[in-house]
Amino acid sequence: MSTDEKKNKLRRRRAVANNLFAMRLLWKICPSLVVHKGISRFLGYFEWLFYSAFFMRYVINSLERGDTFRTIMTFVVIVALVEGAMTFYDRFLNGAVYPVAQARVNRGLYQRLFRKSRNVELACFEDSDFYDRYTLAMEKADTRLISTVESAFKAFFGAIASVCAFVFMYQIDKISVLFVILPVIGNFVFNRRISRLDYARNLDMAPHNRRIAYINRVMYLPDYAKEMRLTGVFALMKKQYREAITGVADVTKKYTKKAAILHWLYVMFTFTFIFEGLLIYGSYRTLVSRTMSLAQLSVITSMMVSTTWILIGFTEALTELFKNGLFIEYLRSFMEYKERIPEDTDGADPGTEIRSVEFRDVSFSYKDKEIISHLSMEFRGGKTYALVGHNGAGKTTLIKLLLRFYDPSEGQILLNGRDIREYNLRKYRALFATAFQDHRMFSMSVADNVTMGTEIPEEEREERVTQALRLAGAYDKVMSLPAGMQTILTREFDDEGAMLSGGEFQKIVVARAFVRECPFKVFDEPSSALDPIAEAQLFDNIYESCRDNTLVFISHRLSSVQNADWVYLLSDGTVKEAGTHRMLMEQGGLYADMYTKQAKNYLAISKPVSAEGGAAV
Repeated sequence: MSTDEKKNKLRRRRAVANNLFAMRLLWKICPSLVVHKGISRFLGYFEWLFYSAFFMRYVINSLERGDTFRTIMTFVVIVALVEGAMTFYDRFLNGAVYPVAQARVNRGLYQRLFRKSRNVELACFEDSDFYDRYTLAMEKADTRLISTVESAFKAFFGAIASVCAFVFMYQIDKISVLFVILPVIGNFVFNRRISRLDYARNLDMAPHNRRIAYINRVMYLPDYAKEMRLTGVFALMKKQYREAITGVADVTKKYTKKAAILHWLYVMFTFTFIFEGLLIYGSYRTLVSRTMSLAQLSVITSMMVSTTWILIGFTEALTELFKNGLFIEYLRSFMEYKERIPEDTDGADPGTEIRSVEFRDVSFSYKDKEIISHLSMEFRGGKTYALVGHNGAGKTTLIKLLLRFYDPSEGQILLNGRDIREYNLRKYRALFATAFQDHRMFSMSVADNVTMGTEIPEEEREERVTQALRLAGAYDKVMSLPAGMQTILTREFDDEGAMLSGGEFQKIVVARAFVRECPFKVFDEPSSALDPIAEAQLFDNIYESCRDNTLVFISHRLSSVQNADWVYLLSDGTVKEAGTHRMLMEQGGLYADMYTKQAKNYLAISKPVSAEGGAAV
């Protein structure tokens, strides 16, 4: 067996396994929907076969035998009642059962997906491959899951119905079965070639379509409006658009001739040859050779139509199953992913007191690149620490390791002398309040954006939020908004939502750390978007309000770290210097050099300028 054959075999096995996974998953969420989908599809095929293979034959044979009108009508009425019951069942499913079941599937499936996405480690969202699979798994997951199960039933009962159709036609006339081979050739040979051709054409068109989609999107986004009006970029984009349209046309021409031939062959084999050929054959045997009865002719012609559509439905279902198999692959791989740091990790209770946090010879690599290298440091309870250093030194990564978004590649992080991996993860993280530099605002009220779901007694909520906003320097601005603390931030769902400046948003983020009552607080560049006066006030408030906490803050502005109990200067992922501000300045090392340069810049900015343009003395 060749390598390609082995790969195709593995793909088919995986596709079957994926569809079984979809069936099991839907059964767990809503078994009644699976049952109804199966029954509905079975009745649909049964109806086709019954009318084409039995009903017409019975009526015509009854007429030829001279059965009484009452006998025939009794049969017809019974069939009509059964048909009415089946129609009522179908309407009942579409009107009452399916809408409720689909809502149940939506809720059940997305609860599982959201629970899984909440439980996987942060690194998954920073892995582009994993994140692509995650978004593909989430996109229309409920409708695709139901569609996959529908296709599975369609293929299963379609296969049984096809066999039954072959048997019925063989019993009537052995030669007529040969005509049924024609739509099989049309669907399995030519239709598959058409699918491969469409895939190749779409692949060739993809770069041009992406360019067209990009230009269409850019043309109406407000982020690009100013440049469109102030520069000549519109002409460049127009040129790119014309080139993309030309590319699409060229690709279309490349495949047109072959596509037209394949479509013609598909239609001829799937419909024309069987319809016209079988009709001519049956008519000859009935009218010329007199070797076929009228009842047999009616059954063959009726079976011809039913069999053709059954085969088409069967092949389409198989195609859909393999197509949906890719989606199910994303869904399955995501649902079956084994978390490295599950959010629901259980373990020891860390308590509420922090005596010490120690990094002991910690190293960490991300995608084979070492970010932290044999780093050792300690945070004592109730003390204030500053992490400083150039961009890329590893400061924010250090905090992510502390919060156990990642685990070290080597070494240990100890809380009160015990490895943090031994603690209950959620209880451990509850010890920390953080204000990250790369913050995000949610389309919720200001108060909710501050508390972020923190459980606060209702009678204390307003006072706590007010105090946090005051400490962050955002209270006056928030109270000037239309609904004060209840004003919705962003305009995602509310046209009256507040759009704050970068500095104002940053103050809201800082307020999140102030509102939390926990022993360890982390501020990551809390003043990067603030002016010097607001920055000075903010750090005074941080020092004052967190004097009973263990406090760690990251800052590029070294003037704000002078009052810290201890300063760690990081470079190349490890601690290069450590000590108080005075100790580090006396050492005259990297910290002293950075501080001196920043101090000169501040001094230059603060000097008044004379009328002649020189600095006043």
